[in-house]
Amino acid sequence: MTPTERAHVWQQHITDWQVSGVSGSAYCKQQSLIYHQFVYWRRKLTPTEDSPKQAQAATGFARVVSAPGASIGGADGLTVSLPGGVSITGLHAGNIELLGAVLRQL
Repeated sequence: MTPTERAHVWQQHITDWQVSGVSGSAYCKQQSLIYHQFVYWRRKLTPTEDSPKQAQAATGFARVVSAPGASIGGADGLTVSLPGGVSITGLHAGNIELLGAVLRQL
């Protein structure tokens, strides 16, 4: 396969993934693709701005700052709100690993 053909195949996968509504990891499992190759081609073929601010915004992560007097082990625990209205509540020091496990699946 020529480099042009390979790029075309990966561009089609990226387009199909974008309309699928599933995570990149889930798409790769469904299509029997290697995830790190998918990420490589997605970065290579998706136009990005040169601005570091734009690149940071594209990751979907936000800086979190603790409010004065707040603690992760408070009565209600920590609540994390994700895009699309999904919230994970009741997180505390004893189960914070759960948040990492959930986010890795998204």
